[in-house]
Amino acid sequence: MSYLSNFNAETGKTILVDILKTVNQPENSKKLAEAKANSGKEMIKMMQNVFPLVMQIQIEVIKDYGFPGNREGLVQFEQIIREFEREDVDIARLRAQIRSIYLPPITINSTNDVLI
Repeated sequence: MSYLSNFNAETGKTILVDILKTVNQPENSKKLAEAKANSGKEMIKMMQNVFPLVMQIQIEVIKDYGFPGNREGLVQFEQIIREFEREDVDIARLRAQIRSIYLPPITINSTNDVLI
């Protein structure tokens, strides 16, 4: 767990940027585009088809920074990033960019607070 002792906001930003770069590599971009096309705008299908691809990409990147290359490592990374994003707008923005890959936009009618 020595990777945690040196982890700071700058390290978090670097990893998030690397995740976005990896997502945008041609082979990954193609896989994600196909998964999104197969999912349409259905949230459940997005979570079944797109989310696992994004998770796998994140796992591949974070293991290069010493995190375990599994779901537990990703959960650990996400928990740390959530703490940093409360105080760092760049981290919040980068995390939101990653989340937007697998979460379709949701329109909320603010008059009635109803999802449409």
